[in-house]
Amino acid sequence: MNNLVLAYLGDAVYELYIRKYLINKNISNVNDLQKESLKYVTAVNQRKHLERLINENMLTNEELEIVKRGRNMKNHSKRNTNIITYKWATGLECLIGFLEQNKQTERIEQIMSYIVGE
Repeated sequence: MNNLVLAYLGDAVYELYIRKYLINKNISNVNDLQKESLKYVTAVNQRKHLERLINENMLTNEELEIVKRGRNMKNHSKRNTNIITYKWATGLECLIGFLEQNKQTERIEQIMSYIVGE
């Protein structure tokens, strides 16, 4: 599957996981949910979470290759952050999309639990 499509899917899966996580923390105010979600869903924070996963050897070699493929693809959409940060965030989304497409739900859970600190 095209890496851009995997990133598109991964973005949706990632955000849904974060939204469910925050709702399960009993945050009921939508404005508070939005503020809290920014700790996870912005490109800057996605890059930080991905770098932590890499630095702590949480990803397999195959997963690292998928991140690199996603990070290196060309995309000319508008960005609110620098290109390097955006590319790393796209790499994380590509990984989550790949895992979702391959029905590796348990692995997504492991990675996302690590990201949210559980």
